[in-house]
Amino acid sequence: MTSRRHILAGLTAAFIGLGTALPQASAAETVRIGWLRGPNDITLAKARGSLEKALAEKGVTVEWSGPFPAAAPAFEALNAGAIDITAGSSTSAVAALAARVPLAIFGYQKMAPASEGIVAKPESGIASLRDLKGRKVVVNRGGTGEYLLVRGLETAGVDVGSVERVYLSPSDSGPSFVQNHVDAWATWDPFLEIAQVTYGGRVIADGAAIGSDNAVVLVASRDFADKHRDTLQAVFDVLKSDNAWGVANREEAGAIWAKEMGLPAALGPAVGAHNAVPTTPVGEGDIAEIDRIAGWYAANRIIPAKPDIAAGTVSLR
Repeated sequence: MTSRRHILAGLTAAFIGLGTALPQASAAETVRIGWLRGPNDITLAKARGSLEKALAEKGVTVEWSGPFPAAAPAFEALNAGAIDITAGSSTSAVAALAARVPLAIFGYQKMAPASEGIVAKPESGIASLRDLKGRKVVVNRGGTGEYLLVRGLETAGVDVGSVERVYLSPSDSGPSFVQNHVDAWATWDPFLEIAQVTYGGRVIADGAAIGSDNAVVLVASRDFADKHRDTLQAVFDVLKSDNAWGVANREEAGAIWAKEMGLPAALGPAVGAHNAVPTTPVGEGDIAEIDRIAGWYAANRIIPAKPDIAAGTVSLR
């Protein structure tokens, strides 16, 4: 009679032989998201806690980094491998791709005209883009501010060289504007709204008058997009859901953004009205629009050479 010991030994050997066929427990995954003090889908999802809840059901943990004051430092963190996903402007993404930051754009949100522009104080005597000739304008280098200024001057037929660009970070631009170290400020929300309501500025040209093609983009590191496509899609699904809620509830979204950005509650309605606009997967038309910005950047020597925009995107649903 076969002993119990022999039976157990046989079963053990059989399971060892089938080891590679047995189901393996999936390793825990963490997605590191950098959020900005800005009115975008990531900030909204963070405040509502929707990403943690949805991804926990898939065994994915969310780790937040930030807040970042603007896209440039967030892209630097992504380049350093400190975060996997963040948001920024398409103009900043162009500058980052030109600097060989390995990012992949996966979401696209066309900026509303009222969410960006050039602002000046009434006492400055600046009432139009043409009045900027011979003046100092503060911008963020390579980002939305510099794009808005140069594009606006070009649209108005003003010699770009006749206007002095003062390069400062967004957080330093406000004090410079308030203390009259500069004559005007090319910026975007929430800074544009702050400049008007808190600093007494007046918009001399918004995105429409400037002819802006700018957009908010969602980006991931190329490595994360290539290796964790399912997780990236899961994140995007949640962000699209939060975006749809924001579009349907602009005032509530504005209140959330104002709180997250440390703004007075009174600014919430305007921030919501200007920034709750639909987000879609980046498509061929969006790539073409970003590519036009890249070509324009290179032609105006804001970047040394035009990067391959299509290669810097990833197709999701």
